[in-house]
Amino acid sequence: MAKSPFIESIRADLRARRYSLQTEKTYLFWIRQFIYFHHKRHPEQMANLEIEQFLSYLANVRRVSSSTQNIALCALMYMYKHILQVEITGLEYSFTKKEKRMPTVLSHQEVQLVLSHLQGKYWLITSLLYGCGLRINEALRLRVKDLNFSDHTLFVFRGKGRKDRYTLLPQVLTPYLQAQVEQVRVIHTSDKEQGLGLTSLPPSLIKKYGNAATDFAWQYLFPSSHCSEHPYDGYICRHHLHETAFRKALRRAVVASQLSKRVTAHTFRHSFATQLLLNGTDIRTVQDLLGHQDVKTTEIYTHVMGSRFANTLSPMDRTKIT
Repeated sequence: MAKSPFIESIRADLRARRYSLQTEKTYLFWIRQFIYFHHKRHPEQMANLEIEQFLSYLANVRRVSSSTQNIALCALMYMYKHILQVEITGLEYSFTKKEKRMPTVLSHQEVQLVLSHLQGKYWLITSLLYGCGLRINEALRLRVKDLNFSDHTLFVFRGKGRKDRYTLLPQVLTPYLQAQVEQVRVIHTSDKEQGLGLTSLPPSLIKKYGNAATDFAWQYLFPSSHCSEHPYDGYICRHHLHETAFRKALRRAVVASQLSKRVTAHTFRHSFATQLLLNGTDIRTVQDLLGHQDVKTTEIYTHVMGSRFANTLSPMDRTKIT
């Protein structure tokens, strides 16, 4: 299939501005959807009316969520501002306010139940999500060098907001992590014997590090099962395990656990924060461990654990039931 020069120009601009690969895929998807919706008219021939028609279609026909609608609008605004050099103003549709939801959390016993239905690397990844408060992409992007067994810390490189941070490394996981490191060593040694051994690095860093990218320390802690072409720089490398594989394994474990709660990878991060607060950890420390910029984001967990109502008695509890 021939590539669209217009779409490729957007891709090049996104990469020049250092947007993530996931953002690139998402933006290009919604821009293509916008163009197809209007029967492949070029966006420079369209403006407010066509954008509003597309957003109305998403909201009323496809019934997408408010966050999905916002992402689609972000993609279109990016295209018009940075590619077509057109400032779009006066839209009837604006960014919709995301509904405030209390995060789902699991008790320690519920976490243990889910873990009992996981094995191998999937058990270890879930344990890191709960034990370190990681996001799933942070866990999958861990490299061997990020583990510090001597002081029980874990380095998180470029988490949300492109911020680095340190978090806890549970001592109980040490032997399992060391075993995983040895598995990575076996895979890496085999790759090098085949003339490979390069790890996947952020765009253009391969030029900076060169053969150092074959160093064992740079290898992903949870490598993919096969080597592939780097999406930006084109060299053959071994990327990390794909999130989809973990999501499927977690789903099977949750079903087997027969929990009534909706459980995702992020649920274990929420549970990590809640457990720390329940055990008396200072909220500022929890903020640092989670990598939250504003403590108000962390404070939501005080609402989840119900500490605001600790000394409040329900009127029904004063009722004598006969």
